[in-house]
Amino acid sequence: MRGEHAPDNAMDDRGEIAAFRELCSPLMAALLDELARVPDTPRAFPEIEDALGWPRRRIASVLGGVARMRRMRFGGRRPYRFNEPRGAASGRWELWADAEQAAALRSAAAAAVSEPRGG
Repeated sequence: MRGEHAPDNAMDDRGEIAAFRELCSPLMAALLDELARVPDTPRAFPEIEDALGWPRRRIASVLGGVARMRRMRFGGRRPYRFNEPRGAASGRWELWADAEQAAALRSAAAAAVSEPRGG
């Protein structure tokens, strides 16, 4: 996609995507679930925050909070995609999950519900 930031960092392995979702915070899991709800649809942070009922800049905080885990456990890879502002329709940073990532995230979310953490 035009303007995509570091497309090589986007995960495509379902197992890796599931592992990421299992290890991340509840806020990051909520963000991933929202991205999976509308696959292949880049959206600016405020639009996603509105859909989640979050205050402004929460996404930036959540992404910053997961940065170390991304680097240490996943080599900087992520189960979502970014558009840079200069290539984005909105002119802002945009996030989305492609169709494969979204399917893997939905499967991981369903598995998490049937087998909660720690049990």
